[in-house]
Amino acid sequence: MSRTMLSGARVITMASGRPDAERADILIDGDRILAVGEGLDDIDADVVDFADRIIVPGFVNAHIHTWQTGLRGVAADWSLLEYLTRAHGDFARHYSPADIHIGTLAGALNQIGSGVTTVGDWCHNCRTPEHADAAIEALLQAGIRAVFLHGTSHGGAGKPHNVGEVDRLLDGPSASSSLLTVGMAIKGPQLSPPEVALSDLRAGAERGVLVSMHQSAGRPGPGWRLASAAGLWGPRINVVHGTGITGDLLKTLVDAGVSFTSTPENELAQGHCTTIIEELRALDCATSLGTDTEAAVAGDILTSARIALARQRALAHDDAHRGTGLGTPDIHVTSKHALEWITTEGARALGLDDQIGRIQPGMQADLVVVDARALNLRPAHNPIAAVLQANTANIEAVMVAGQWRKRDHALTDPSIPAIASQLEQSGERLVRAAQSSGVLAQTRRHIVRRVVHRALREQTRHN
Repeated sequence: MSRTMLSGARVITMASGRPDAERADILIDGDRILAVGEGLDDIDADVVDFADRIIVPGFVNAHIHTWQTGLRGVAADWSLLEYLTRAHGDFARHYSPADIHIGTLAGALNQIGSGVTTVGDWCHNCRTPEHADAAIEALLQAGIRAVFLHGTSHGGAGKPHNVGEVDRLLDGPSASSSLLTVGMAIKGPQLSPPEVALSDLRAGAERGVLVSMHQSAGRPGPGWRLASAAGLWGPRINVVHGTGITGDLLKTLVDAGVSFTSTPENELAQGHCTTIIEELRALDCATSLGTDTEAAVAGDILTSARIALARQRALAHDDAHRGTGLGTPDIHVTSKHALEWITTEGARALGLDDQIGRIQPGMQADLVVVDARALNLRPAHNPIAAVLQANTANIEAVMVAGQWRKRDHALTDPSIPAIASQLEQSGERLVRAAQSSGVLAQTRRHIVRRVVHRALREQTRHN
């Protein structure tokens, strides 16, 4: 395979023992980084001059539901109760495999456009094998690195995860793809009986796949402690939101290597509560970040990082104000911490930290080029701050596994206009189908809302 040399940029490697930012060349051989350093020379390499740019490891969006891309904005003013009632009680059941495909494809391409090279794609609407196949086909078509977390619709909490379907997917395209990994998006101890949660956790462990679950809007139920007693926690377990997990239980999970993913903008807006970041910091542990659903918030991981960083600083200031009447004189949560949340910590959460998250020899060539010549970033005195303050317009180029997926501020996929049109048609059909005002539809909606509300209330009673 051909070699590529990226030269002239300031590089943020996120690698241990290297400066926060440095002038360096990056030599890429095929899909891997061969060398990083000043004055590299390779006569066989295609040299790309990135003077006045900043190169950073590809961002990791560790929790996103790309299948909901066609519902952009419909849940912008919904509470968590309304979201669970409408998105899963109404919209989800109207999805065809074609809707899943176009939503996933457009969502994945949008992530690439904003600098994300890897997604933890939580697809909890795999109603049939065809739905799951459509999602996987779309991720492969987009050319993004992805952990496809197979999940099922809300409801049916008493049923174990369909591991036969997981096995089918493991033997499918993921077996021959270097970019796609299959995992399990289980209901977990919060949304299923303890015996089902334990069965699902064991199934994931037997297969050695990443198992992810939600915990939010309530206290952890008895299934969490039963899983602890059974020794089922480990590095292949990921907890999203993590609301209510504190004390000894949290320490048990952290000590076992469990990863956590916060989706701060969505959590603050819908009422999940963004608390896991500070709980983890007290245990000298870090979180990864995600954007969650574009039905409610924008799919911009840099926005998530900035919100999480600002909130952590606000908590420190509030605490200082209570004691002295002044904000804290020292900032302990830094811009580099925020960048870690969407690079190295995201890689760890998805079980890919031996492949991505750092720019160093042997790692996959997943890179983002930030154009620091733009007026909103110039002068870029602090490269890490400049990256965090960037927006999609500043993302000049994105490389995944040595392949350019964005160049010169534009996605390389030539079919973007057609994809956008198909996405709009899909979204309009889904909205029409889910917004039926007939008596039966309204009655069903009312019943689903009562069931969801009762379930949320029950979660607050757990000890």
